[in-house]
Amino acid sequence: MISIRRFAAVSVVALLIVFPAARCQAQVVVFDPNNYVQNVLTAARALQQINNQITSLQNQAQMLINQAKNLASLPYSSLRQLQSSIQRTQQLLAQAQRIAYDVGQINNAFSTTYAPASSGTSSQTLISNAQARWQTSVAGYQDALRVQAGVVGNLDTNRTQMSALVMSSQSATGALQATQAGNQLVALQAQQLADLTATVAAQGRAQSLEAAQRTTAQDQGREQLRRFLTTGVGYQSTNVQMFH
Repeated sequence: MISIRRFAAVSVVALLIVFPAARCQAQVVVFDPNNYVQNVLTAARALQQINNQITSLQNQAQMLINQAKNLASLPYSSLRQLQSSIQRTQQLLAQAQRIAYDVGQINNAFSTTYAPASSGTSSQTLISNAQARWQTSVAGYQDALRVQAGVVGNLDTNRTQMSALVMSSQSATGALQATQAGNQLVALQAQQLADLTATVAAQGRAQSLEAAQRTTAQDQGREQLRRFLTTGVGYQSTNVQMFH
């Protein structure tokens, strides 16, 4: 009896196992987990490659932008103002009176007006030369003062340009702009050195003319004293009637 019951129970379990299996075999399988996982991994790899390409393109675009900034020119230029300052100083130097900054004129002056006094030079010529030398010395000091005034007038322009160039350098977006701002600052310094050179030259010219005037006057004084003391040519007393 027990064996029949066991057989029946086993049969029922077998039927429960067989029928569902048969029912499942009758259906079409449409989902494969392994294939799905592979597809997801493939799509993820493709997406990662696309992201890497996008990142690479962004980096290249940023590099091009940076290169464009480095190649951008400085929008501000002080060249015209600096050239105008130098031209004003040059004009003042070119307006030097009597003996200009010219080797030929200097040689001619020192062979005539500043030439040593000789016995063959007339007294009238000595007096005229002395007056010309004095006028030249005064003109030299006047020219030096004019150049100094012009250089002082350039200081305000230099201050404005220096401020603008420093601001341009600080706000430069690329290497080229920073370099150009630095070059213009160097040009400003060169212009200031040119003004300083002009001032020194004008002052030195005035002092040289004054020293030449004194030296020539001493030489002329010796010649006039010699003539005064020479017998028959110097002073001779005469009778003068003062009251009638």
